[in-house]
Amino acid sequence: MNDSRNQNQFEIGPGSTQIPRWKRVLDVLLILLVLPLVLPLAVLIGIFIMLVSPGPILFRQERVGFLGRRFMCLKFRTMFVRAETASHEGYLSQLMDSNAPMQKLDNRGDSRIIPFGWLLRSSGLDELPQLINVFHGEMSLVGPRPCLPYESNKYLPWQRERFNTLPGLTGLWQVSGKNRTTFNEMMQLDIQYSRNKTLWMDLVIIFKTVPVMIGQMVESRLKKRAAVQANAPSPAGVRTGNFAVNGIERISRKNQAGKFTVETQAN
Repeated sequence: MNDSRNQNQFEIGPGSTQIPRWKRVLDVLLILLVLPLVLPLAVLIGIFIMLVSPGPILFRQERVGFLGRRFMCLKFRTMFVRAETASHEGYLSQLMDSNAPMQKLDNRGDSRIIPFGWLLRSSGLDELPQLINVFHGEMSLVGPRPCLPYESNKYLPWQRERFNTLPGLTGLWQVSGKNRTTFNEMMQLDIQYSRNKTLWMDLVIIFKTVPVMIGQMVESRLKKRAAVQANAPSPAGVRTGNFAVNGIERISRKNQAGKFTVETQAN
């Protein structure tokens, strides 16, 4: 997608940078409503992380939010302590410079992820602590995802319009394809929301988020299963193929020595 064309499209008539009062009221009201359900779930996730990986339960990371202000974003830790970050930075740079879909790096298999961390990430449950960021007014329930500082440093001028609203837990991009959209398409959706946000739009996005998250979990699981099956070697003594000759089924098996033997059985 041509960047100059997108720049001309989004530099005309930028939206207001004022946060409407209804947005803060909606955020606080919904947090109070879901807290009795979310709090026990958060405790269980915290205990699980303690059991499968030594280290802190929460992960704090500097992000860029409203009008470019920095804040410490909270997440449940889904990676091993002191996991390297250079691979993520390089992968993100590739996505920003290409028309490839915005799939997470761990969809391809990531050794930095703790056991079952992929489930927390694909379901979005790792982001539950960001309700604290929402309550503090650093984020909203709905808005563009808060980006990393090194990502914002690479933004083109037209792309910075996404900072004209509070970052969110979910958003228009998340319910509009997410992993099947390119980086520039994500930017377009974020800016569209920034300019046109309404109470009704926020409610629709929140309503759509749970079904989308379930779909992402299923999709992530299927991709992982397919990757494991594609890379797994044929175990000894397991049927690897079959064919029929003159009504007799020949079954090829791999023995302990790594050689194939052929057995027959009647069709």
